[in-house]
Amino acid sequence: MSGRLVREGHTGTGPGSITPDGCAVELYTRLSPGAEPEVIASVLNPGATVLELGCGAGRVTHPLVERGFEVTAVDESEGMLERVRGARTVLSAIETLDLGRERFDAVVLGSFLVHTADHRVRDGLLATCRRYVKDGGAVLVQREGADYHRDLPREREDREAGCTIRILSSRPLGDGVDEVRAEYVFEDARWTQTLRSRELSVEAFEAYLAGAGLPVDRYLTPDGVWVLARPGASRDTRTA
Repeated sequence: MSGRLVREGHTGTGPGSITPDGCAVELYTRLSPGAEPEVIASVLNPGATVLELGCGAGRVTHPLVERGFEVTAVDESEGMLERVRGARTVLSAIETLDLGRERFDAVVLGSFLVHTADHRVRDGLLATCRRYVKDGGAVLVQREGADYHRDLPREREDREAGCTIRILSSRPLGDGVDEVRAEYVFEDARWTQTLRSRELSVEAFEAYLAGAGLPVDRYLTPDGVWVLARPGASRDTRTA
């Protein structure tokens, strides 16, 4: 595996293997993809090449492959990649990914990874997105909604997976970073995850992307969670 920057403060509990950043492999094989594949597919041409960064166990990878996209799935967990089917897999940290001169029609950075507490990590993630997207291509970034750290505890049902997902707490650690605790409850198993997340205003989020050479083109969902950026694209002033 390529070198990685340490994700401090990330832990997880529950059955099976837990990755260094607190993600449970078995949990991520159970969770449903929701509407994410449809959102991503809506801006891609048929048969597009897709670089999925932080693919996990293939929750979104598999629906994209089924839709006919050529997916290269990247993760730094060997256990996660063992669950991925139908896509080319690459074991690497995102920030240090080395695919030579390859470029892709689209790059996907999901799982709210852009909210990492470490500025160095965020800069590395966005630099990788910019490096591997073709000129005129699409970079799709998933960001947190405006209320993700407020009005807690909060829960929702993943009915397809048969899971209750609870955001239990968000504890300020200083410098704009919160320690977020989540719980995933199935009839036969329970997992928890603790992570560090940096809240980003729309203005800060767009500034970070622009600084990486990825100006925001438009927001793809009414809640502003999925965002399309294009290298050199003119900025769409609409916000969620």
